[in-house]
Amino acid sequence: MSIANANDKPNFLFIAIDDLKPLTASYGRTDAITPNIEALADNGVVFQRAYSQYPVCGPSRMNLLTGLRPETNGILNLSDTIRNVNVNVVTLPQKLISEGYVTAAAGKIFDPRNVDDNYDSQSWSVDYIKVSGDVDKKTADNLAVKAIDAEENRFVDGKITNQGIALLQQFAEQEKPFFLAVGFKKPHLPFFAPKTYFDLYDANEFDLAEFQQLPTDSDASYVDSNSNELIKNYNPAVGQNYEFGNITPDQQRDLIHGYYASTSFIDAQVGLLIAALTELDLADNTVIVLWGDHGFHLGDHGLWGKHTVLEQANHIPLIINVPDSIAHHTNALIESTDIYPTILDIANIEIDEHLQGVSQLPVIKQEKLTVRNGAVSQYRRNAAMGYSLRTQNYRYTEWWNTNGSGIAYTELYDLNNDSDETVNIFDAEVDREIQQQLYNLLRDNGQGLELLQGEPKDVEPLIEEIAVEEESPVEEESPVEEESPVEEESPVEEESPVEEESPVEEESPVEEETPVEEETPVEEETPVEEETTVEEETQTEQELKGEEKSSGGSVFWFCWLTFMASCTRVLTLVKETKYMNRNIKK
Repeated sequence: MSIANANDKPNFLFIAIDDLKPLTASYGRTDAITPNIEALADNGVVFQRAYSQYPVCGPSRMNLLTGLRPETNGILNLSDTIRNVNVNVVTLPQKLISEGYVTAAAGKIFDPRNVDDNYDSQSWSVDYIKVSGDVDKKTADNLAVKAIDAEENRFVDGKITNQGIALLQQFAEQEKPFFLAVGFKKPHLPFFAPKTYFDLYDANEFDLAEFQQLPTDSDASYVDSNSNELIKNYNPAVGQNYEFGNITPDQQRDLIHGYYASTSFIDAQVGLLIAALTELDLADNTVIVLWGDHGFHLGDHGLWGKHTVLEQANHIPLIINVPDSIAHHTNALIESTDIYPTILDIANIEIDEHLQGVSQLPVIKQEKLTVRNGAVSQYRRNAAMGYSLRTQNYRYTEWWNTNGSGIAYTELYDLNNDSDETVNIFDAEVDREIQQQLYNLLRDNGQGLELLQGEPKDVEPLIEEIAVEEESPVEEESPVEEESPVEEESPVEEESPVEEESPVEEESPVEEETPVEEETPVEEETPVEEETTVEEETQTEQELKGEEKSSGGSVFWFCWLTFMASCTRVLTLVKETKYMNRNIKK
């Protein structure tokens, strides 16, 4: 199939992997054993700079499936359901049904806590069926890592693979084009996998993160997640606990071992799916999209889990394999929000104007080097929403007080010279023009970011606006090269995913970790359903809970903001101007 042929409707196999970092060879890493993902990368387009919009499972998935940022689609936690907060939203699979596709899902696509008991039936032509594992449910002793000597088809992800293959077999007998979404739950905590995949690695050979403290000149109340996802929900051994700030080297290697073993297990499942696609003669007309819902801290900054706006929590793997297209690596920035319009574009379906993502088909076809000049991620903490802009060279974050009183804190990292984000250089000796460019670029990419939208429209720029240099039309492929300091290209809108994670093995009741991260027990979900990874919600929901959970609160804040608008307008301008200029060299 050629993507230039407007008469063909391609099939789509969308593979979602929970908590998967870009640690495969196609991303410059050599320690993970993932031959099947690498084979897919060799034949597809590898996006080296893909970013999630919200580092929590539920929101990150909903942002991709709606093409809208979290504050627009309404899902920023693990308890609200999409049809309750956004009745008329049209999901990606729902849109495809209206265009003649048959759609189905196996495993974790939506986070089950954010949809109804029918898994949002409007989205699927084929009834969704939950599956559970027999041997990989969270244990009563809450172990974080466990090698299990059992057949793969007894694990929830093995059963998801079998279900996905059965759906492919069903579609092979039909004439309609299909969209099949298969969602794997590992490598989400707990790191349970078949022993054979643990045996692929020697734990003693894993390198620990070099930088294990918070960035210099950073404010922990905004930057630090306290590793709640791990520490509040799991234990290193029976009768033992993880100690925040003091996870021992042996414990760290054990956790990394479990993460890598789980990743290799999922890689094998990906291989089985793609092999079935080929055996059923579907490969030549099927676009494969492999996506990680958000990143994961494996000890960097002393953190374990997601729930930050730092690079490691939001940088994700994304591979798009379109038959007959030229395989290549690209440094083009892309958000999860962009996947919805990109799939429509590949299928020759008109893209709805309300979508907040942008089609990346011109990048896939190598007609353009890039279509956006920044990717935005966000997270709520400390009574503030952090809006984090990733450009080719920098990560710039503004933390906005949710009470409408303006910017509380700002971060800036020079990723060209400090890829580990060790020093916050905002308020330091940084070129004033670069800071102004980033300030402007965040606003250029601000669609769907509610607090930014509330800024006074007549505020004068802090300094004269500087034209942003576009990247050279050449290949941007090298994963590391970043182009001009601020080179972000076309300001495309992005949404911020919220991902709350549900412990991969959703079935295990244990996995729900409700208590953990978000305090609200709600999110845990049925054991089978996704293992309710409580953990994620802990942090995320917790913060969201207090600030945006009740509808009554929304009405209150609306009234409050209306009242305070005139009072705070001048104050906000003065504060922001002073803050941006403080200690900056002219």
